[in-house]
Amino acid sequence: MITLAWAAAAFALLPLMLALLNLRSFARPQALPPAGTGVSILIPARNEAKTVAETVRCALESIAVEVEVLVLDDDSADETAGIVSRLSDGDARVRLLQAPPLPPGWAGKQRACHLLSEKARFDTLMFIDADLLLAPEAAALAAGFLLADERRGMVSGFPREVAVSWSEQLVIPWIHVLLLGYLPMNRMRRSSAPAYAAACGQWVVARRSAYREVHGHAASPSSLHDGISLPRVFRTAGWRTDIFDGSTLASCRMYEDFRSLWLGFGKSAGEGMATLGALPIWTLLIVGGHVLPTVLLVAGIASGQPQLALAGGFGLALNVVLRLLLCARFNQPRVSALLHPFGACLILAIQWHALLRYLLGRPSRWRGRYVGPGGEV
Repeated sequence: MITLAWAAAAFALLPLMLALLNLRSFARPQALPPAGTGVSILIPARNEAKTVAETVRCALESIAVEVEVLVLDDDSADETAGIVSRLSDGDARVRLLQAPPLPPGWAGKQRACHLLSEKARFDTLMFIDADLLLAPEAAALAAGFLLADERRGMVSGFPREVAVSWSEQLVIPWIHVLLLGYLPMNRMRRSSAPAYAAACGQWVVARRSAYREVHGHAASPSSLHDGISLPRVFRTAGWRTDIFDGSTLASCRMYEDFRSLWLGFGKSAGEGMATLGALPIWTLLIVGGHVLPTVLLVAGIASGQPQLALAGGFGLALNVVLRLLLCARFNQPRVSALLHPFGACLILAIQWHALLRYLLGRPSRWRGRYVGPGGEV
C-alpha cells in the first residue's frame, strides 16, 4: 500500500511539474497586427437570446483593427434573430445571416461556421461563441498573435471561464488542469503533428487563406468538438496551430446548471477523452494522480499507518498546489481546489457516461437537436 501511495504521489507530481513549465509560455498576446488589418468576427447562434446582444456589442467595441460582426441564426426558436436584426439596423458593421436547413452528416456549429466563413470580408477570421464577451483589445491582440508567425494557420484563446454553481466550480477548472497539466506546450509549438492539436472552440482565429486551403470546418462536418477537430485539420495539412491565455481578454459562462454542464461536456467527449483507447489511460492518470492520494491519506489515518498517510498527504498537497496556482492565475474559485478529488470523479463520470452512450448508439439532445457521431438530426 505504501508503494501504491508513493506511486500515486508521482502521478500527482507529473501535472504539477508540466503546468509550472507551461505557465511560463502560456501567455497573453502582446503584439498588435499590421496596420490596416481587418477581422471578421463570426458568431454561430442557436437560441442565444440571453447573451447574443452583449456579445455583439463587445465585439463592436474592438480597437486597433477594423471589424465586421456576422451572426448566423441557426433556426433559433427564441428572439435571437430579432435581437441581432435590431443591432444591425443601428450599425452597418453587423450582419444577420439565416442558416438553410441542416444537411445530413453535418453538426450545426460546423455548418454555421462554414457558412459564416464564406460571407466574411476580411482575411482574418475570428470564430466566437454567442456568449463570449471580448475586451476591446482582444480582437487585435489575437490577430497579432496569429499573424506574427507565417507558419501559423490558426490560433485559439482560452477565455476566463466563469463558474458560479457548485457543479461549475468542480468541473470547469479542469479545462486548465488537463490543458496545462498534460499538454507539452513547447513540443506542440515546435511541431505540426496532429497529436498535439489543442484549441478552445469558444474562440478560434484563422488565416482565411489557410482556412480555405484545409477546408476549415467543412473538413470535419460532423464534429462536435472543433477544439480538437479543427486544429487537427490544420496540422494534418502542415500548418502550425497555437494557443494563448485569453483569461484577461475574454470571458464566458459555459453552462448555468448541472444538467447543461453534464450534457455539454458529454456531447463532445467522444472526440476527446471518451474513446475506448484513450479513456482507460485518462482514468489511470486522473484516478492515480488526483483521487487516490486523498483515498490513501484517509485510509492511512483510519488504519493508523503514518507512512501511508504521509505519502497520501504528499500527493494531495501536490494536487492542491497545482489547483491553487491555476486559481490564482485564471481567477478561479479557490474552494474548488479543496474539492479537487470530487471534481476529478465528476469529470470521469461524465466521460464514462458519454462513452457508454456512444457504445449503445444513443445520441444526446443539445439545443433542440439530437447529436451523435454522425452529426445532428
